[in-house]
Amino acid sequence: MAHTAGAHGTNKVAHFLESPFVGLSPWILFAFVVGPGRFEWAVGLALAISVCLVVGSRLLNPGSSLKILELSDVVFFAVLTVVGIFASDGTRRWLETYAGEVANVSLFLIAFGSILAGVPFTLQYAREQVDRKFWDTPVFKRTNYLITGVWGLAFLINAIVGAYGDLVLRDPNNIWTGWIIQILTIVGALRFTEKYPEAVRARVRAGAEGQAPSGS
Repeated sequence: MAHTAGAHGTNKVAHFLESPFVGLSPWILFAFVVGPGRFEWAVGLALAISVCLVVGSRLLNPGSSLKILELSDVVFFAVLTVVGIFASDGTRRWLETYAGEVANVSLFLIAFGSILAGVPFTLQYAREQVDRKFWDTPVFKRTNYLITGVWGLAFLINAIVGAYGDLVLRDPNNIWTGWIIQILTIVGALRFTEKYPEAVRARVRAGAEGQAPSGS
């Protein structure tokens, strides 16, 4: 019984790690935390989480593919760590102020770059949670293009909002531009990621039932 419960808990963790939100979490954390005097530990924390997620996913999901997002996590924060170590004081101050916008713009480019490449980043996660027979269906692909696009739009909005707080309001820690609006944007994208596939599945089931021959 205890073994079954432990296996179930492990499966839940493995399933959680195969969520695109988990792959995005180092970026989101970094964008919210970084600021004047907080660059070094914000980027160090994001890099540590990125590496732990990659290793954890491989250990708990043997054979799972290395995701575009996971690779981007490690590369981006490793590069930013090196830049931070060797940067001048002026460059470090610039990063402390605008690194949140840099992260959001980078995520926007990753999202829409993956769409243009024909592999929206949510597709890699969705394939590991859906039967292979659905992978090439138009509905499955369209759903992931849309979800990835919503995330890309959320990152673009957050980059613009953050830039407004930094450049116009001159207040990187403004409660609205630095926290409330950006959190609401991420929560909205996350809710869409959870709910939209359910709505699509409901429509597909309704269509299948409508086309099924009626009994005599």
